[in-house]
Amino acid sequence: MGNQVEKLTHLSYKEVPTADPTGVDRDDGPRIGVSYIFSNDDEDVEPQPPPQGPDGGGGEGLPDGGDGPPLPPPQPYDPRLHEVECSVFYRDECIYQKSFSPGSAALSTYTPENLLNKCRPGDLVEFVSQAQYPHWAVYVGNFQVVHLHRLEVSNSFLTDASQGRRGRVVNDLYRYKPLSPGAVVRNALAHVGAKERELSWRNSESFAAWCRYGKREFKIGGELRIGKQPYRLQIQLSAQRSHTLEFQSLEDLIMEKRRNDQIGRAAVLQELAMHLHPAEPDVGDSDAARTTPPPGRPPAPGPEDEALEAAVH
Repeated sequence: MGNQVEKLTHLSYKEVPTADPTGVDRDDGPRIGVSYIFSNDDEDVEPQPPPQGPDGGGGEGLPDGGDGPPLPPPQPYDPRLHEVECSVFYRDECIYQKSFSPGSAALSTYTPENLLNKCRPGDLVEFVSQAQYPHWAVYVGNFQVVHLHRLEVSNSFLTDASQGRRGRVVNDLYRYKPLSPGAVVRNALAHVGAKERELSWRNSESFAAWCRYGKREFKIGGELRIGKQPYRLQIQLSAQRSHTLEFQSLEDLIMEKRRNDQIGRAAVLQELAMHLHPAEPDVGDSDAARTTPPPGRPPAPGPEDEALEAAVH
């Protein structure tokens, strides 16, 4: 065992296999030094219902049933207000980017019915709503998607999987080379019915991205967490400033990125403002602040890990 661990500490990342070129990940056996984690996916947490008045109706009265001014009507979902502009790097390579640059329509959202007109088999679909984790799915044709939800991979109609949320096609967020549409659909359909401890993905995004790109980095324990932290999540604070968090695995980074989407842009900026050094750089300073995740932060301990059990052998 000692010799095996010594060999692992001298592996370069390029020596670790990532995926079969056909899109079928054949090595499903355990690997030395990797924790296999079984937990509820983040979307098992139900959104809080709006406060109700004494008559049970929504939107009037106070949470305790007392009298008070009516709650304001919900605002239309605007990605620029609620989502965090960010990029993901593996060493010096950008592997993911969410940008609100002028003229970009990639993050525009649509009603489920209109979204169906834009989907093609093999597409990745993301459903978004304020204060909820984004939900990802693979469009497989015939108005249906395959997605990981409530600890099970299911085949559902897109309109049902959306649960009323707006959605968009997100094929271009990750910059990995995709598999063929047929391989993506086969990867998704092959896992329909998998549940709980049969699952190899922590959340819907990791599952859908694995189906499209076939990379084991999206799987639970898919990478050796040894040595320097090679992944960086660069969060754009303003046009001139950004803040960078470092991670040992893509799995951990995705958890933090999804947590940021769930709590919203304003909360993320407030959180970082409290964590960063109070000294502000001059306007135009291109140096980005860089840290490991703040104390008590990622792997993000939010709802994704509430039922976490680690089995290390």
